[in-house]
Parts: sequence; structure tokens; C-alpha cells
Amino acid sequence: MENKTEKSFLFTKQNYMFLLAGVAVIALGFLLMAGGNSTDPNVFNDAVFSFRRIRLAPTVIFIGFGICIYSIFLNPKKSK
Repeated sequence: MENKTEKSFLFTKQNYMFLLAGVAVIALGFLLMAGGNSTDPNVFNDAVFSFRRIRLAPTVIFIGFGICIYSIFLNPKKSK
């Protein structure tokens, strides 16, 4: 009456590598979004509205989320 089932992880090393890459891309997006402050709080800095902070950084973050989602759906056992 002993059931021996082989326990394995849900994700493989490839899944975790893609997940780590996605997290790194998300972190890069947040780094691109940072900055644009002013030394004087009474002066507004227009650097907040630069292309890098308004368009590029959110796009990079969404690409990172896409990589993370891909890493979850990736099934290397199926491709073999």
C-alpha cells in the first residue's frame, strides 16, 4: 500500500532564469524612471516629463512583466 511518487519542482531552471531576467528588466525600468528632482523645492524641474520617464521606462517595465508571465507559462517538458 505504499505509493511512491516522484516529487519534482513545478518550474525548471530555465523558468527561473527567465523569471530572474524579467525581474532584472523591471528593475531597469524603475531605475530609468528615477531621478528628475530639483535641489530647490520651490523650483519645478521639467525633467520629470522627459521621454525616458514617460515613455521608455513604463515600456521597459511592461516588457519585464511580459517576460515574467512568459516564464510562468513556459513548459520545457512539453517541447522535448
